[in-house]
Amino acid sequence: MGPHSGSGEQVAELSLKGMKALVTGANRGLGFEISRRLGALGITVVISARSGHEARDAAERLKGEGMDAHSVILDVHDGKTIDVTARMLGSEFGGLDILVNNAGIMIDARVQPSELDVGRLRETFETNVFGAFQVTRAVLPMIRASRFGRIVNMSSSLGSLAMIGDRNSPYDAVVSPAYQASKAALNALTVLFAKELRDTGVKVNAACPGWVRTALGSERAPLSVEEGADTPVWLATLPDDGPTGGFFNQRRPVPW
Repeated sequence: MGPHSGSGEQVAELSLKGMKALVTGANRGLGFEISRRLGALGITVVISARSGHEARDAAERLKGEGMDAHSVILDVHDGKTIDVTARMLGSEFGGLDILVNNAGIMIDARVQPSELDVGRLRETFETNVFGAFQVTRAVLPMIRASRFGRIVNMSSSLGSLAMIGDRNSPYDAVVSPAYQASKAALNALTVLFAKELRDTGVKVNAACPGWVRTALGSERAPLSVEEGADTPVWLATLPDDGPTGGFFNQRRPVPW
């Protein structure tokens, strides 16, 4: 059962109204669906993307569904846009309660490690690791000041060292070394930030959405974006007694 199940569901959801969430890479796919689900709970959602036009269009779609949605240009490769976004969140919204580091790339599918171009490795880490790190650091003072404080890093079971090394794992045949290494590194940052913040009430977790039908996941994927959004939204809205420093898929722990 989720954190909003049972007799406390209405109280839990009402307590989220008025909170502010930033979702990176949210103009389409999984990021957009996460934003939609958060907005439906009464949370003010700030959709960020590299393209201002695409971010605005996505926010307008959610506004058309009655949600409090806004947009901002944020390129996780560009520290200036990250800093501008952080300042805007403070001045226009009075802070931030929830961060979902969703922006990510996979550009090395079916490439063996010995054949991987180091440029692709760097580019992948710039987005999947350094980008998430910079955004987290920029907004962390607001997250700390929040009465709630939730950080969700979008990871993947393909970054699980236990699964990568298991010949019987369903993921054994998948080879994407830059992507897999970047998600393992993101998992490490998740644990380290959770450790730093464990006495503050802020919860930091990693989510594997599963293989989802998105531009990254392809149409061959078995899961819809609605199904993929469930675990990250659950982690973004955890109650005060929820977990921190964990890695979850379908609301269940994933081995590191």
